[in-house]
Amino acid sequence: MPWPRLLILLLGLAIILGLFLWLVSSLQWLYVQIALTSTFLANLLVFCLILLMVVLIGAFLYYGWMFRRQKPSKKQRRPQVPEHKVDAAATNLRAVRRQVQQIQDEVTRKALLQQTQRIAKNFTRRQLKIVVFGTGSAGKTSLVNAVVGEMVGDVGATIGTTSVGQTFRCQLRGIDQQLLLTDTPGLSEPGVAGTDREQAARKLATEADLLLFVVDGDLTQSEYQPLRALGQMGKRSLLVFNKTDCYQASDQDSILERLRMRVEGWIQPQDVVAIAAHPQPLRLSTGESIHPDPDLKSLLQRIVRILREEGDNLFADNILLQSQRLGTEARQLIDQERRQQADKIVDRFQWIGAGVIWVTPVPVIDLLATAAVNTQMVIEIAKIYGCDLTVDRAKDLALSLAKTMVSLGIVKGAIEVFSRALQFSIAGFVVGKTIQSVGAAYLTRIAGKSFIEYFRNDQDWGDGGMTEVVQRQFQLHRRDQFVKTFIQEAITKLPTEFGQRVQQQLNPARSPEKDHN
Repeated sequence: MPWPRLLILLLGLAIILGLFLWLVSSLQWLYVQIALTSTFLANLLVFCLILLMVVLIGAFLYYGWMFRRQKPSKKQRRPQVPEHKVDAAATNLRAVRRQVQQIQDEVTRKALLQQTQRIAKNFTRRQLKIVVFGTGSAGKTSLVNAVVGEMVGDVGATIGTTSVGQTFRCQLRGIDQQLLLTDTPGLSEPGVAGTDREQAARKLATEADLLLFVVDGDLTQSEYQPLRALGQMGKRSLLVFNKTDCYQASDQDSILERLRMRVEGWIQPQDVVAIAAHPQPLRLSTGESIHPDPDLKSLLQRIVRILREEGDNLFADNILLQSQRLGTEARQLIDQERRQQADKIVDRFQWIGAGVIWVTPVPVIDLLATAAVNTQMVIEIAKIYGCDLTVDRAKDLALSLAKTMVSLGIVKGAIEVFSRALQFSIAGFVVGKTIQSVGAAYLTRIAGKSFIEYFRNDQDWGDGGMTEVVQRQFQLHRRDQFVKTFIQEAITKLPTEFGQRVQQQLNPARSPEKDHN
């Protein structure tokens, strides 16, 4: 123990001892004073003090014993965790169904509802799915054949012999639960058919309770990316280093070490195992060849231990994971549909605002009219995202965003963008109104897109606040190609006089006489 801590400890003990001696001395003095008056009261005081000490010691021992008993009780509750996870998955799946019902596209909605029904059937499943995944050259099929050879009980014929792969129903020694072992097509197969099979194999991998990812050396980029994606998803995986018989012992250790380093953070070191599913034949001095037995000891031991310790967890985690993934897909589809509807609202109101500016001769009324347009636009966008805004709240939002746009110089920047793009002089009422109208439509668009981001994020502007959202939308909409397309669209949306003037500016070589001829 360091000297400073030792000195503090000794000082504390000395203070405690001093206080204890002072207490004993005080009690002795009190006893003598009381004894001079009444011996009975003095003895009663001693009895009370002794009783108090016994009670304090008893309470200390009782609560210490209760504290020790609580530790085993926590271990006894651990097996209940899978049930809670299944309950969580069931609750999540019901929420997903409610989300799916909001999808307007009928075909997509029916397809997702079928997926929820398929996941719901898993609640009654009592078979663990083990999926073998990896490149075609890594020896996946050899591994499956070798593992099946180590099985006991009924090893049935394949129950899914398709272009996707083969699935065996079997049992592993020491495990009572029935297993479904699936061999999948390899990654990076050539051709369109190979790509389709790979996508099907990836889907099977995401549905596995336990994934065996097979490699025959250090991870390549085509292997690392899907393995990393599955790990980030939360898929329980074993990384299986196959064909160790092709390497020297020192090289095996080196590759295993590199594999563990590459998957550090999402696969535990003990879940990276080395095997030889189909060892190369050995040639004896007599010229005779022998075929060594598969070396699967480390893999099978690890699988058995995982299934014993985590079997119920694997099942529950997989159901929860699938329901969460389906929920994410449903939310993305709903968000996509909402954005399409909200974009239509923005497109409509940007030209309404531009038309109001065009026909309004007084600048002050321009601002009032634009504020009214933006307020109504905010209300309609909010309804798309299930938010009921009051008119006052919508006005406040529109005003806050307008002030932000002015403070950032976006209003001035929009005028400059369209003045340069149209090559207009700002002199003259009609020309000025032209730039002002197109600028108003442009600013309404930026405001609308900003509000879409606000409502998409549950009425939250994010860490950067309203300023960052508005600046990002302005940068996205100031590109030359967008501005040109926006002007061309404005020609068809705003009054005829505006369109004629824009056409003259965009095509100065063409005169009305030439057009007439």
